[in-house]
Amino acid sequence: MHSLQKEIMETLKVQPKIDPQEEFRRSVDFVKAYLTTHSFLKSVVLGISGGQDSTLAGYISQTAINELNEEHGEGKYEFIAVRLPYGEQADEDDCLVALDFIKPSRTIRVNIKAAVDASEAAVEKEIGDINEFVKGNTKARERMKVQYDIAAACNGVVVGTDHAAEAVTGFFTKYGDGAADILPLYRLNKRQGKSILKMLGSPERLYQKAPTADLESDRPQLPDEEALGVTYDAIDDYLEGKQVSDKDAETIEQWFMKTRHKREEPVTVFDDWWKR
Repeated sequence: MHSLQKEIMETLKVQPKIDPQEEFRRSVDFVKAYLTTHSFLKSVVLGISGGQDSTLAGYISQTAINELNEEHGEGKYEFIAVRLPYGEQADEDDCLVALDFIKPSRTIRVNIKAAVDASEAAVEKEIGDINEFVKGNTKARERMKVQYDIAAACNGVVVGTDHAAEAVTGFFTKYGDGAADILPLYRLNKRQGKSILKMLGSPERLYQKAPTADLESDRPQLPDEEALGVTYDAIDDYLEGKQVSDKDAETIEQWFMKTRHKREEPVTVFDDWWKR
């Protein structure tokens, strides 16, 4: 086992093996418990991208809502699926397939292009051109802002899609898709999430699709694995305590250390982890 492997597995709460049905049930019950513990909440809000993670988190959320409404004998709760394209989305068909699978209580579509472009123009006026990587993070943060606006207006809680294979590499935008109130997929890796979707009867295209953040306009649909320099299979093997190549382990561990600030609270005068 590589130097940081055990520490990372323990930190991210990854299990080497899971029962897909049990873990699905665990996540659904978690969402239900959160809503019923906070009596002012009436909805859960999640952006649907058409990929594996938002599909699974969306199905978990809708299942929790359906069960709560049945148990309480009223339609008090709803799951609000939010479509957040920047202009026209290349994989719009996948989003429609995901929504058909999830069958959300309500779907809202907010085009973020005008807001992102206005923000970009205002910043560029002051500091000059900003690159596509920076603009991509602006898209992610605008999407999360919209979800929080909707949640605030609908007595809702924002669901995040962060999972162990994403967390270990810090492959999310700080205060963008990394921001959320509850994380029902936390502890699962990519392979385990896929196994739950298979168990649920999800359309195969939604979990076989190459994962992509799709944030940079000059590199549309750039696969995560290309950006990371390591495959999700290798990441999942590492997280499950299996042997991986030294090169893959080094890449994963470098990402873990470099992106620690994304997994921590803002640094205060009492913190020293950032010095290491």
